[in-house]
Amino acid sequence: MLEGIKDNINKLISLYENEKTERKKLQDSLAKSEVENEAYRKQIKELEDQIANLKLTSAFQASSGNNAEAKAKIDKLIREIDRCISLIGE
Repeated sequence: MLEGIKDNINKLISLYENEKTERKKLQDSLAKSEVENEAYRKQIKELEDQIANLKLTSAFQASSGNNAEAKAKIDKLIREIDRCISLIGE
């Protein structure tokens, strides 16, 4: 009977160690995924900025029919700059 209890305790310890190892692997995997996710978010932001810059450049190079579009984009940039300045001032 005592031997059976010892066997059960050893099995439980073994299972605990396995679960502990698995948990550590999952935590490491999660941390890696979060780092990758943040890198992808930064990349997306950079690409969106590039798209906006290309649109703005094309608006300046466009024919006279797109002057309103160019003005609207410039106004948007000015508002964004003003917002950033106000955030810095806080």
